Amino acid sequence: MVMFLFLVVALAVVVAAVTLAVVGGGEGGGPLPEAAPERLQDPLPLDRPVGRVDVENLRFPLAARGYRMSDVDDALSRLGAELAERDSRIADLESALAGARSGGHVSMEKPAQEDQ
Repeated sequence: MVMFLFLVVALAVVVAAVTLAVVGGGEGGGPLPEAAPERLQDPLPLDRPVGRVDVENLRFPLAARGYRMSDVDDALSRLGAELAERDSRIADLESALAGARSGGHVSMEKPAQEDQ
């Protein structure tokens, strides 16, 4: 019975010491320092349009519950804006090409070969 009581007291002392060390009562003068939040390591380029390689190399840092929502939202907003801009540019170029074709200025067809 004495040995059991000694083990219970020893276990209580060890648990208390570990709890105090984790909470900040141990050496070091306080609780553990706050870890700086990770930020996006490979931001999308601001000085040029985003390319395929930029998207393939994009990596989001992990947070407590997955990825940082603000980093993912920023990247998706940027990609959405660039895709909309490209779609608009493609539509403008296609309408200009259609106008040029209907006006007879540009012909994308091969010229007919004359029979000799």
